[in-house]
Amino acid sequence: MSRLSTGTIVSLAICAAVLAGLVATYVARRPIELNALDVVLPLAACGALLARRRHPVAAVIVAAASTVAYYPYAKLDGPLLVVIFVALYTAADRGHLAAAVATGAAALLAMGYGESGGVRHVDDSMFIMIAGWVVAAIAFGGVTRNRRAYLEAARQLALDALRTKEEEARRRAGEERLRIARELHDVIGHNISLINVQAAAALHGLKKRPEDAEAALRTIKDTSKETLRELRTTLGVLRQVDEDAPTGPAAGLALLDELVKASGLRVRTETSGPLDALPTEVDLASARIIREALTNVSRHAGTDQATLTVTNKSGNIIIRVEDEGPGTQYDGGTGYGIQGMRERATALGGTLEAGPRPEGGFRVTARLPLTP
Repeated sequence: MSRLSTGTIVSLAICAAVLAGLVATYVARRPIELNALDVVLPLAACGALLARRRHPVAAVIVAAASTVAYYPYAKLDGPLLVVIFVALYTAADRGHLAAAVATGAAALLAMGYGESGGVRHVDDSMFIMIAGWVVAAIAFGGVTRNRRAYLEAARQLALDALRTKEEEARRRAGEERLRIARELHDVIGHNISLINVQAAAALHGLKKRPEDAEAALRTIKDTSKETLRELRTTLGVLRQVDEDAPTGPAAGLALLDELVKASGLRVRTETSGPLDALPTEVDLASARIIREALTNVSRHAGTDQATLTVTNKSGNIIIRVEDEGPGTQYDGGTGYGIQGMRERATALGGTLEAGPRPEGGFRVTARLPLTP
């Protein structure tokens, strides 16, 4: 068995009070001869009251018509006015303000017209009081509706703010994961590629040229040690909470020679313009891009020679890494190495282009603005 709603219980209580008032009036005024309207009109008004939440407009019209007709034609003067006040309030509260105003005005006009016929059922002060209650019921219904709408809007704003906060947290988490992946790729990718190249050279020259194999193995030993050191440093930095802390162990352009030497390639380096006192993020990104571009040459170009040009011009750092090797397979710039370089450049408001050269080989060109 379903439980009655609070609105239905309130309507039943009002109807019971109205009917009890009519019975009390009848008992107090016995003997009195009743007519059918003394029963039909109160029951119709109470029925409309019970339907006020589902059909507020129809309910207020029926309640108003029953109440207006009751007092001139019924024998009892019971508290049926309460019904129309509640119906007007409900119509306004449910958003049917125009219907409530029109019905209330029509009811007052009908009552005024009836009172002008000669027989006065209510005096002037009573009529003014009834009109005031009609206006108050409609106004109170409008106020409660506006308050409910305000609370709903505030709740929706709170939900939107929470949703935005969660989305921002997910975005920041995604950016942090990307940063960690980029840092680990920069630290490990280059050195592992160098170890792979040197191991292949050692295997190739192990019997024919043992001295070259020994040098390659020594390079592998030093590089693997450096890789472990940088990996520990990077993981330590990534565990820091302070976002302003250094974001990785890579040196900037001040140690450009060491970056080039660590690549294991024969690199012709050209620089132009001041490369010291650069913004930290530009300095770090430049070193990362150079390192990754040289790693790609070592891994994919099929040559051990490259040209590196670094220029400070017109408020931008221009980096160009070129090789003349036959290359292997060009992935259109979708690999993680090129993608990571492009993300670094884009994050600083710059650009990065990578692709085959018309004359052969491969070129990576990055532009990093010194000021955002």
